[in-house]
Amino acid sequence: MTKTHDLPIEVRGTARQPLGMSPAQFLRDYWQKRPLLIRQAFPDFVSPIEPDDLAGLALEETALSRLIIHDENRDRWKVKTGPLTEQDFASTPNKNWTLLVQDVDKWDADVAALLQEFRFLPSWRLDDIMISYAEPGGGVGAHVDQYDVFLLQGLGQRHWAIDTNPDAPKGFRPDVELKQLSVFEPDHEWLLEPGDMLYLPPGVPHDGVAFGGPCLTISVGMRAPSQAELTGDLADYLAERLPDELRYTDPDLAPAKSVGEIDRAALARLRQALPFAAALDDATLTDWFGRFITRYRSAQMPVPPEKELTEAALGKQLDGGAHLMRHPWARMAWARDKRGATLFVNGHAWPTTVDLAAQLCETRDLVPDASLDEAGRAVLLHLVNDGHLVVHKPRRR
Repeated sequence: MTKTHDLPIEVRGTARQPLGMSPAQFLRDYWQKRPLLIRQAFPDFVSPIEPDDLAGLALEETALSRLIIHDENRDRWKVKTGPLTEQDFASTPNKNWTLLVQDVDKWDADVAALLQEFRFLPSWRLDDIMISYAEPGGGVGAHVDQYDVFLLQGLGQRHWAIDTNPDAPKGFRPDVELKQLSVFEPDHEWLLEPGDMLYLPPGVPHDGVAFGGPCLTISVGMRAPSQAELTGDLADYLAERLPDELRYTDPDLAPAKSVGEIDRAALARLRQALPFAAALDDATLTDWFGRFITRYRSAQMPVPPEKELTEAALGKQLDGGAHLMRHPWARMAWARDKRGATLFVNGHAWPTTVDLAAQLCETRDLVPDASLDEAGRAVLLHLVNDGHLVVHKPRRR
């Protein structure tokens, strides 16, 4: 069996094996595991689309395109989203800019024909072919993709740098909308010629820059929906098909020990009502359900006060005998956790103590204990300033 460190990161393709190996070997050793540069994956490659045709496509109303210009001296990036105009191209500088057009395979049959070379992958796994044209120095900066991509050089040369360190930092620059990495320390660099192809699995930091002259790169990207996207769509799918008569039930309900508590018995009933939630841990299930069950179906919310109270002002009023009334639209519940309790109020969660959470849920008229600590008063302050609790001052006689 081949050891990981013995696997080459650079191979040469042939007419019979564009990947430089069999598809089975590529999928076993590289797919979603490690990058691979394939020299001359497509020998004597001729781009299926010319730069002028790509620019023309970017003018179309329904085409997805972006024009990215880098001011190298000030390290500023300008992004213009399509549809673009001829004036946009006329005003570009002589270098440091790139045009990106997505879904080119949907518009151009010659580009779509390239997908035949990737038939070793399920067709539903393929997303689109994005093509980038760049003048010298053009690129989008160091970044990370969350999907597999094959980067095929079509025209000119592009310098690629990647970082194969699995612990490489993945933080983004706060001043750029392109989600560029704030730290990028490459450990492999290449200059790709037409026909060369770089495969990158998800999560590998990389940066591609046009070198020497005009450059055209063809990116074959995979469809990789996030777990959040899958979960949301599955939930919508199931919700559309479940009859309204199927509801949360509790025929085994025992008298409540604490009025607002979401206890372990309730979690067990949820798991029975929602089989696909069985894999969720108690903390996740409780956090979701607490937020869900405290939101009003009619979307009614308390109105925050016109002027926010400071911690000192609230403390002075409470010390002066004021009490807190729960707003009629404030819906509350709580659950125990390792640190104490979580209080749920109208879809929001607040860490607090068991005593304060239980007290807030049990009464609509709260006179805070004089011994309430700073953290507890901070929770009350948030609830007051969000409108969930209303300060009632004592009447003067």
